[in-house]
Parts: sequence; structure tokens; C-alpha cells
Amino acid sequence: MKRIEDVTLLYEISNALNEYLDLRKSLYNVLDILSTSISMIRGTITILNPATGEITIEVAHGLSRSTMERVKYKLGEGITGRVIESGKAVTIPQISKEPLFLDRTQTRKNKSDQEISFIIVPIKKGSQVIGALSVDRYYDPSYPLKEGEKLLAVIATMIARHVINIETIRIEKDQLKEENQRLRNQLEKKYSFSNIIGSSSRMREVFQMISQVSKSNATVLIRGESGTGKELVANSVHYNSYRAKGPFIKVNCAALPVNLIESELFGHEKGAFTGAIKQKLGKFELAHKGTIFLDEIGSIGLDVQARLLRVLQERELERVGGQKTIKVDVRVIAATNKNLEQAVDEETFRGDLYYRLNVFPIYMPPLRERKTDVLLLADYFLEKYSKENHKDIKRFSTPAIDMLMNYHWPGNVRELENCLERAVLLCEEGVIHSYHLPPTLQTGSESGTLPEYSMEEAVANLEREILIDALKNTRGNISLAAQLVKTTVRIFTYKAKQYDIDYRNYR
Repeated sequence: MKRIEDVTLLYEISNALNEYLDLRKSLYNVLDILSTSISMIRGTITILNPATGEITIEVAHGLSRSTMERVKYKLGEGITGRVIESGKAVTIPQISKEPLFLDRTQTRKNKSDQEISFIIVPIKKGSQVIGALSVDRYYDPSYPLKEGEKLLAVIATMIARHVINIETIRIEKDQLKEENQRLRNQLEKKYSFSNIIGSSSRMREVFQMISQVSKSNATVLIRGESGTGKELVANSVHYNSYRAKGPFIKVNCAALPVNLIESELFGHEKGAFTGAIKQKLGKFELAHKGTIFLDEIGSIGLDVQARLLRVLQERELERVGGQKTIKVDVRVIAATNKNLEQAVDEETFRGDLYYRLNVFPIYMPPLRERKTDVLLLADYFLEKYSKENHKDIKRFSTPAIDMLMNYHWPGNVRELENCLERAVLLCEEGVIHSYHLPPTLQTGSESGTLPEYSMEEAVANLEREILIDALKNTRGNISLAAQLVKTTVRIFTYKAKQYDIDYRNYR
């Protein structure tokens, strides 16, 4: 029966230790359980400071806060000091008969003439003693003190393991905190607007606008063709703002299904729709005190536009299927490659939302309008992918430079980056040559495929092929052939004679 009680006690203490990550709360729980389960009058958990050799009371049951702060021991001093120094438990049946007992807490004056028993066991981390667990209980000749000592020794081992776990969690937490700060610093450095590559006048305007708007809370609308670096600008605005330490949530509106975009942006309550098995926070809530980047904003539907307008105006929202109004403090940065003015005229985009978004527009110029930046970007991507692929590629050949400069780059910076990554993978030398670049970059002069005839000759050849093809399909019937190419018989006959085409040859 006693064994079952001990197992139950240990189970309760295990739960108490695991209930909190806060070490003090867990230890207070342990002492509370001991006070009821083994008739403990007072109990303490003392901790050794290895640097000073001083022993202090970390938590206690039945002692005042002032007593806990006042009482301190040295190693070897009193029963507590000896136990922590030696690492061996001590059991005193009657403290009045123990001359080494100091009673430094002055709480054991026997007013009821009832003797007190004292049990103290070391708390060890491996072979190192880190503290002690002590218990006072009224003397009872029938109570097996040695059994009580063994029970407390098991509890002390559980406490030690909990301390180790808490320390491990704290160390890991500190390491994660340091890693998080390191990554944040890297992001801030990576997305500093000074690191956006470009020296053209158009890009200098972009840098100036980023610098002006970053320190404000103004809504930013980034315009430009696909691949021009709109997301890079959004990153720069956030990481150079006062919200840099807050969250930065990115949402590609074009990638979200129409029926899920509201749930993604604003969240939903449990049971709001089929499949909503639990509550979900929306992107706006996750971005609280930070920034949300809405890429491809022109692709969202009119119903979502109305809810988005409310968030921009009132800074509040309701989850899908919810009644509670939630306040959010979020800065909005939007981006689009669509003509929003035309969308407003066609009534596929709300005019009031457009004006809310278009507070501070930034236009990213296409690469063909900033040709002086092509080589700067090319050198950057060459260095980046050479390092990633462990290759020692130093430069571009002159024909390769000519190809890069003469191409019109419809895919903008993204296309240039992909082109250079491919070239680095193909190159086994120290120089990128023209044949390492994609065939799409080759013009007629590089590939030797310049036309050998004039435009008039090309048009004449095309007309001749059309006339012959029409006569073949109508078996030499000029009337039907003229109808087929949507012209008159007179013009068809005139053109056929001009190109020396005899309709009889096709009958």
C-alpha cells in the first residue's frame, strides 16, 4: 500500500515539474505536494553558486520571503553546507539532539514540545552537487525516516533532471535568439536599398524614393513589369523602416485560389466553411506591428477588394465566419504589373481601393530602359553563381558583352539572372563566351542569319506563295482562289501575271 502511495506521489511531482517552463513555479509546486503527502511542515530547495561558494534558498514552503533572502550558508557550514559539500544525504530524527544543526532560519523553536525530524538530500547534476532538498516534519517514531530519505533522493534526481532540461531549453532559446538576430541582421544588410544594383538615372530615382518612404507608415504601390525587382524594393522598404524588427509577411495574390484568398488574408473561425476544422489567423493578423506585402494585387476579385479597403481605411477586420472585430497595426506594400488605371475604367478594380493603395507609387523601370545597369547586374550574377558552383570565372568575352548589351531583355532582371546562371553552369573556362549564352540572345549579325533580301522582296515572295497556295486548293479556279484570299478576280489575275503564275498549271 505504501509503495502505491509513493508511486502516486512521484507521478504527481513529475506532472508538477513538467507543468511550467518557469523553474521557480515548478519547484514551488513540488514543495506544495510534499507538504500534503508526507506531512511536511517546512521545506526548502537550496542552490549552490559555484563562483562564490555561497548557498541560498531558491524556493521554500513555510518560510517568509525576508527569511529566504536573509539566510545564506557556506560550503561545509551547518548540515546544509555539509550535505552540499559531501554530496551525501543526512537524516536527523530529533533536531534538538543534533549540535551541528544551526537553525539559521529560526523557525524551529519548539513551542508545542513536539520534536521535529529533518531530512536533507543533495541535488546532483551528474557528479556535481548543485543544491539540496530539505524537509521538516514532526517526529514520529513509527515513520521510517530512511525510507523517507530514499523517496526524497528520487525526487531530488527528478528535480535535477528538470533543472538540466530547463537549462537546455534556455540555452537553445538563447541560441535561437542569437541565430534569429544574426539572420535579421543579414536580411537588413541584404535588403538595404544601397545593395539594389543599378547606377542609371532611373535607378537613382528609385533609391531616392525608397529612402524617402521607408521611415514613414505610408502605403506603397510598386509598379513595373514582371522580373524588374518589385519584391526587392518591398524588402528594402520594410527592412529600412521603423518596423524592421516586426514581421514581414509576403502574399502572392495571384497564386491564391479565389475561394481561399479571403481566408488567407483575413483568417477564419472554426466551422466557417467545409474543411475549417480549427481557427486560423490571417496574414494581416500575422503581420501585426510589421508589414504585409501584397504581390500581384491587381488579380484579386471585387468582393475581396471591398474587405481590403476596410482594412486600409479602418485598420480592422473580421475573420471569415467571425463576429469579433480585430484591430491590426500593419503597413501595406502592394505590387502589380497590371495597368490599374485601365482596370478601374473597366470596373474590374475598385477606384477607391486604387487611390488608397496609390499613396506613394514607385515605378521599377524595365531593364531595356536602364541598359547601363546590364553589365553591373551581369558581373554581380557572375560572381554569385561562380561562388555557388565553386567555379573560378573571371569575366565576359567582348562578343558576350555585345550580346548582353544588344538584347532587349523582355524578362528583365529575372531573365538576365537565369541566363547568367545557365552560362556559369556551361562554362568550364575562366571566361564566359558568346556560345555559353542562350541562343535567344543571338542577333542576326552574331549568328550569320541576317536577311539577304529587302523588305519589298520579302513581301513579294510571301504574296507569290499565297497566290500559288490558293490556286492549288481550288484546282486552278481563279474565281474561287480570289474568294479564298479575300480579293477580287481582277487583282488576283493582275498579281498572278506580275509573278508569272499560270493558273492552268494547277488544274
